[in-house]
Amino acid sequence: MGVRPRRALLATTLLGSLVVVSACGGGTADSASGDVTLIVKTFSQFGYDELYREYEASHPGIKIKEENIGKLGDYTPKLQQWLATGKGAGDVVAIEEGILSQFMAKPDQFVNLLDHGAKDVSANFLPWKWQQASTSDGSKVIGLGTDVGAQGMCYRKDLFEAAGLPTDREEVGELWPTWDKYLETGKTFKSKKPDVGFYDSTGSVYLNMLMQSGDHTYYDATNKLVIDSNAAVRTTWNKSVEMVKAGLSAGIEQWSPQWNAGFKNGTFATIPCPSWMLGTIEKQAGPENKGKWDVTRVPGDGAVRGGSFLAVPTQSTHQKEAAELAKFLTSAKGQTAAFKAKNNFPSSPQAIDDPVVQDFKNPYFNDAPVGRIFGESVKALKPVYLGPDNNAIGDRVGNALLAVEQGKLQPDEAWAKAVDDAKRLAK
Repeated sequence: MGVRPRRALLATTLLGSLVVVSACGGGTADSASGDVTLIVKTFSQFGYDELYREYEASHPGIKIKEENIGKLGDYTPKLQQWLATGKGAGDVVAIEEGILSQFMAKPDQFVNLLDHGAKDVSANFLPWKWQQASTSDGSKVIGLGTDVGAQGMCYRKDLFEAAGLPTDREEVGELWPTWDKYLETGKTFKSKKPDVGFYDSTGSVYLNMLMQSGDHTYYDATNKLVIDSNAAVRTTWNKSVEMVKAGLSAGIEQWSPQWNAGFKNGTFATIPCPSWMLGTIEKQAGPENKGKWDVTRVPGDGAVRGGSFLAVPTQSTHQKEAAELAKFLTSAKGQTAAFKAKNNFPSSPQAIDDPVVQDFKNPYFNDAPVGRIFGESVKALKPVYLGPDNNAIGDRVGNALLAVEQGKLQPDEAWAKAVDDAKRLAK
């Protein structure tokens, strides 16, 4: 899933049952029935409701309770607290890729899934996804991959038609093989539709360009902060500012009420959309806009924005049962089911190539073949290393770009502020 940016910014809440956790923070056992209740902690939308019911039916004596927190930004500090205090984390926890490295630094807080047969299912994951949650010496695996934030570009067909641009998704994708061409297309659009933003906010465009620009962003592989020395970051910033100066942005902060309303009201014509964002767009745009939104390829050579893992905290009192559940949920079958439920694109090669995924067409998005579109994006991407405070720094950079859009700061002032904020966070 989802910085994320990514699913890190998701505002939609998956309905789950809130339960009282025991002092140890792990699952509970019903003394009367002998049932084991496994507590699963998630954020955003993982699409596991049907999978939970299926697992309970095939595993008598196992009950599953999910505790969900909608926003990753709210979930992360709670997860840190649960792990630091040794209680409250439950039995299975979701970890988003943007915060993974901070937990990889403390692998003893998690069960080694290799001790529970994880090696036997390693081929179920893209190699780089498996490696992300493995210690450097390969002796421990703390998490199993769920989704990857495969990247596309969503656009409003009606607004493109009104601007005299193509509306067919193949032709639209051909407009922007590169971000420079995306910028040119935006200028053309704005010349015909000056009162409509070409995209929502520059921060989302910036992030997608950045994730295509190298093998690391704000930290190098040794966790040294390199925001002001990594040329890819500054180059991406400069290209983003160029788009701001061209007047392409609607200047709306992502996840704000105005942003939510923008999908329904046609406030902007395009938005870089990881697979998991399709559900957000459909919810916010509403049934009256069905068929107006469509999906095509993202500029550049694919990208990933978000994606998560399932881990078992050592504080769980039912580690074996929790590990088995995590393996089930992240299996090719489980990932395919989550894709069908919430558009969370699989990290399993078997699931990616499953006809259920490849042939899936989203009826809300004009029957766009999203399985094929996002599958091509995933296969083109290269993994990017994200350091300990990646998400928090990314938020600061996004805020700085928003300040430029809204005329509150000049570009150089905003850049200096973003770098200063990053250095304070990394101390």
